[in-house]
Amino acid sequence: MDKEERLEAFERMYQNVKERYVDTISKIEKLKANGKIKSVTYNQLLAEKLSLQKMLSMYELYGIKE
Repeated sequence: MDKEERLEAFERMYQNVKERYVDTISKIEKLKANGKIKSVTYNQLLAEKLSLQKMLSMYELYGIKE
């Protein structure tokens, strides 16, 4: 894999992480609205949100993405 292919792969990965983050937040908000904050699904989504948030923070920390 050359540098251009790696860059394209990174861009796809970054976009996917951002989309998953937004989608996860949306799902969390729906569960909150339905009073399901003690559900296993809510806790799993919260953990996923934190993981995705950490990834996005690392990109920002290294100046890779805003």
